[in-house]
Amino acid sequence: MTEIINENKGDERKSLSFVEQLVEKDLEEGKNNGRIQTRFPPEPNGYLHIGHAKAICMDFGVAENYNGVCNLRFDDTNPSKEDTEYVDSILNDIKWLGFKWGNVYYASDYFQHLWDFAIWMIKQGKAYIDEQTSEQIAEQKGTPTQPGTPSPYRDRPIEENLELFNKMNTPDAVEGTMVLRAKLDMANPNMHFRDPIIYRIIHTPHHRTGTKWHAYPMYDFAHGQSDYFEGVTHSICTLEFVPHRPLYDHFIDELQEMQQQKEYRPRQIEFNRLNMTYTVMSKRKLKALVDEHLVEGWDDPRMPTLCGMRRRGYSPQSIRKFIDSIGYTKFDALNDVALLEAAVREDLNARSTRVSAVLNPVKLVITNYPEGKTESMIAVNNPENEDDGTHEITFSRNLWIERDDFMEDAPKKFFRMTPGKEVRLKNAYIVTCTGCTKDENGNVIEIQAEYDPESRSGMSGANRKVKGTLHWVSADHCKKAQVRVYDRLFNVENPSAEEGDFRNLLNPDSLQIIDNCYVEEYAASRKPGDYLQFQRIGYFMADLNSNENHLVFNKTVGLKDTWAKQQVKG
Repeated sequence: MTEIINENKGDERKSLSFVEQLVEKDLEEGKNNGRIQTRFPPEPNGYLHIGHAKAICMDFGVAENYNGVCNLRFDDTNPSKEDTEYVDSILNDIKWLGFKWGNVYYASDYFQHLWDFAIWMIKQGKAYIDEQTSEQIAEQKGTPTQPGTPSPYRDRPIEENLELFNKMNTPDAVEGTMVLRAKLDMANPNMHFRDPIIYRIIHTPHHRTGTKWHAYPMYDFAHGQSDYFEGVTHSICTLEFVPHRPLYDHFIDELQEMQQQKEYRPRQIEFNRLNMTYTVMSKRKLKALVDEHLVEGWDDPRMPTLCGMRRRGYSPQSIRKFIDSIGYTKFDALNDVALLEAAVREDLNARSTRVSAVLNPVKLVITNYPEGKTESMIAVNNPENEDDGTHEITFSRNLWIERDDFMEDAPKKFFRMTPGKEVRLKNAYIVTCTGCTKDENGNVIEIQAEYDPESRSGMSGANRKVKGTLHWVSADHCKKAQVRVYDRLFNVENPSAEEGDFRNLLNPDSLQIIDNCYVEEYAASRKPGDYLQFQRIGYFMADLNSNENHLVFNKTVGLKDTWAKQQVKG
């Protein structure tokens, strides 16, 4: 196939996805008068995860690229599972990703239209009330290789169907006693066509309509029709809806017949969903993790939810870059979470402020530095972007450094602190280790060193070659903090493919809490939403619950992908 190039945004050129190719073909053929309108239709029964982000990027991206409109429509047809909490979180997540919607709609906006459509179908002899149990209906459906058998209620008189359908929408109707089914084809190879249920009874009050309705449309009866009512031209969804497409098109045909118009119709296009290693994307499973307190909540930084990733310190730009890199196809795949982390790492390298923090501290005393003296050292905020400026960090006689940066009997290639060798203290002086003090158990409790007063950064004496550079914080001018380090949520690569209870696959070491860390004062003043790099350690962000009395930082991702190497060693 000849590569198609998108030139919709000035000089920006990129290969089009197959979805965009189809959209451009429709535009070339003048369908829908050259109008582009997409929609993102989440059900407000949970929080959005990165799989939804892929759909958001496609739905909103197509609208942006082709001067169209993307509707945000909440598919609120099942009040027993929905809540305004989820509506608010979805709005927030889409905005955080950087997208704007044209209009906000709800499937519940169309309940009367859908009801009228169902009445029309009954009057046309195309729908009937079935009073069998759900088990009986399922058994009658047949199998993919065997046709179904007709319901004994299939040829019920139209007037009786109308009377019972109206009864379904009353407080007296008993849930599960009857449903409305479309009269289609019980022998159709596509089992979705075998007289699908299109209405059922639910008495749970709706978060928008209250107790006005007691009978609610099923997804297949509400989704395509909602697209049609809104004027959606391209209904872009994931591959599991491929077998639903004939039914989608069938109900659109019926609507066009009812309204006696053939000029406009939406088109359903399917792409592969985003699956990722070491996590799950099932809302049911994610909700179970939250409800059973196996994680801290929907925004737990180990969760694949957008609010969890935001809290962990992922940037919206990095998520969009990751989604753009994996692309859209018609084949399901399992994406390595390391690809996402690489995109996060690359993006944060360009936008994060460099600060000093010590996670496993040991005292370093500069013995020839005057008691009580302090100096302000200049630290570059981001060497990748000069416009980010600088900040000051206080230097003093007593410092904290990482315990792993000292070794008393070091091998030849150990270029950090060891007796008799020089190292550079980042943004400060070159120092020479002179010894250490141990406790009665042989543990190092203090390291001693002497500094060269002529070696401060920027001075001529700082130019000599020193192989090791260490980060540090002043013991008297830093803040104590808690650091949370996150690992994979599950122990297995593809937990969804494993048999048994998915809870048994959870990684018991997915969260490590490190107390008694120290961060420089500038880092302590950063808030959630400020991207930080703890020098030589990784990328971090202040937690939502962090405050001046209890500083908490979440590790976003390390400076390098060391996880895969650890797995090989293991």
